[in-house]
Amino acid sequence: MAGVGFVWRSLTFANPVVDLTALKSRNFALGCFFSFITGVGIFATIYLTPLFLGRVRGFSALQIGAAVFTTGVFQILAIPFYAFCAKRIDLRWLLMFGLGLFGLSMWAFTPITHDWSWRELLFPQALRGVAQQFAVPPTVTLTLGGLPPTKLKLASGLFNLMRNLGGAIGIAACGTILNDRTNLHFLCLAEHLNATNAAMVERLRAVAARGDLVFGNPAQGQAGALKDLWSLTYREAQVMAYADAFTLIGLCFAVATAMVLLMRRVGPPKSARAEAH
Repeated sequence: MAGVGFVWRSLTFANPVVDLTALKSRNFALGCFFSFITGVGIFATIYLTPLFLGRVRGFSALQIGAAVFTTGVFQILAIPFYAFCAKRIDLRWLLMFGLGLFGLSMWAFTPITHDWSWRELLFPQALRGVAQQFAVPPTVTLTLGGLPPTKLKLASGLFNLMRNLGGAIGIAACGTILNDRTNLHFLCLAEHLNATNAAMVERLRAVAARGDLVFGNPAQGQAGALKDLWSLTYREAQVMAYADAFTLIGLCFAVATAMVLLMRRVGPPKSARAEAH
């Protein structure tokens, strides 16, 4: 009911809080979609990467910060290259490059294992940093550049809202994916943990023997071996769930990249940048 009332008020009042009539513009409607997808990519990866390093790798806050700061470094380094290209290349192609590169960076995350640290994360995070610089600014120009000045102020608010909404939904969706897919992968892995699995039996025997030496009790050694096996299986299930989340984000960017072809070319707006921030 609240959503219906919001749409009705926005379409019937002369000065609505959110101007939905701007969505009649193809570039603005597509730009809001790209802003939403970009919000998903930026905020969801900011959520996933530190969570992986903390839960799976057991990193401290300082170690996590040192591992993920490279994204910002590469985004800053990409600024002069974007400024150079923006004066010479159609912004639609730059936007397509940025969204496509973002999707590629998500694909680079998918081989993730429990051993990944800052070295393995460097390449996909570098791609993501460059992609953010080439995806966000052209979206602003292409989305707001074709709107009349009378609609620009309210439309820019809706445009920014879509990015924040994408971030909120992206984080919530990734949290759900991690929970559900971890349980699913754990059950799938557990199906193979039986007496016919020679590698598992040998590992249990070795861990139980070490536990027996430490505790001097075979029962405690066996219990410790089973707990170790559970922890190992759950860890791998978590890693597979993270790979699933990155894959889904990458697919979203693949769709968005193809949809850039639907946008019309516009000239640089006079005040879009000021209104968009």
